[in-house]
Amino acid sequence: MDKTLTIGFDAKRIMRNGTGLGNYCRTLVNDLALYDSNLQLRLYAPDMGKKELREQLETRNNMTIVMPHGKVPLGKVKGSIWRMGGIVKDLKLDGINIYHGLTGELPIGLKRNNIASIVTIHDLIFLRHPEYYNWIDTKLYSWKFRVACEEATRIVAISECTKRDIMEFGGVDENKIDVIYQSCGTRFKTLVSGEQKSCVRSKYSLPERYILFVGTIEERKNALLAVKALPLLPSDVHLVLVGRRTAYADRIDDYGKRNSLSDRIHFLSGVPTSDLYAIYQQAECFVYPSRYEGFGIPIVEAIQSGLPVVACTGSCLEEAGGPHSLYVSPDDWEGMATAIRHMLCSNPDRQQIIARSKEYVKRFENNDIASRMLELYHSVASISR
Repeated sequence: MDKTLTIGFDAKRIMRNGTGLGNYCRTLVNDLALYDSNLQLRLYAPDMGKKELREQLETRNNMTIVMPHGKVPLGKVKGSIWRMGGIVKDLKLDGINIYHGLTGELPIGLKRNNIASIVTIHDLIFLRHPEYYNWIDTKLYSWKFRVACEEATRIVAISECTKRDIMEFGGVDENKIDVIYQSCGTRFKTLVSGEQKSCVRSKYSLPERYILFVGTIEERKNALLAVKALPLLPSDVHLVLVGRRTAYADRIDDYGKRNSLSDRIHFLSGVPTSDLYAIYQQAECFVYPSRYEGFGIPIVEAIQSGLPVVACTGSCLEEAGGPHSLYVSPDDWEGMATAIRHMLCSNPDRQQIIARSKEYVKRFENNDIASRMLELYHSVASISR
């Protein structure tokens, strides 16, 4: 395994996405760069993206940012066209051994030009629950999924749930799919000082006791279930919702007003990660009632932060949270309330639940994922020679 491999990556979201997919991509390439100095990583992007995201990349001799040949940044339309096919010419010129589409997409022409490829597919929610997407987006994402399945030498699914969906909707043989759980950093393990906690509590007017939800406040994430559970919880327990608001947040607002719960519901958006650590660590319980996910990184982050978790059945959340978290039906607010009460600070078993959950989520952290991906790269390279 000491032979140098040159791996190309679709780096658009590395440079431009500050949340879930972008974090997955940056964490993985950073871990790979540190794990094996013989691995040459070339990050292909239509432009240089955002400075604050580029600065999250390790400064390593084996990692290079690559724009289209000629170093000319491309606009949105030309950049999309390049990523869908024009990039293949650049990959050939650069002698790429394997191209890795990190976010469910591969360009057309890889197979025709004998370029081995891997695609990571995070979820197929647009096929499983098309009602959460507009019609045009569903058609576009479905087309990209079919192209990726056709072009890919191997497919990486980030959960067993996603693997099942790829087999069902793509007709892909399970032997072509590797399950490699989503890479998650360990930064949420960092303990925040009492002074910083106090500062963040004051800054956001956090209640003394609260349960926490982190994620886009949209219909699929189903945060209203946690709101409906509030009347069955102690009256001093509040709900803090951290994430980008959509029209669904207005529905939560309306429900709160109609049921005299508004003073127990708190919306926060635009929260920097440095403050999010302290918000996690002062909560009593994390709730993630999503109807469908590809994985569920916020669950892992919550457990790393020292929180017990209550989530919903029906997708992959049991995989993310492990056997010591609690799961209820996405329509069962009474069950949600019962599970939350079990996870509050008054439960003498709470610390044991947290400790066991922390041990479980170690499987998702850093270099273990990088080592599995590296094994896959070498396996694909050996059969492609």
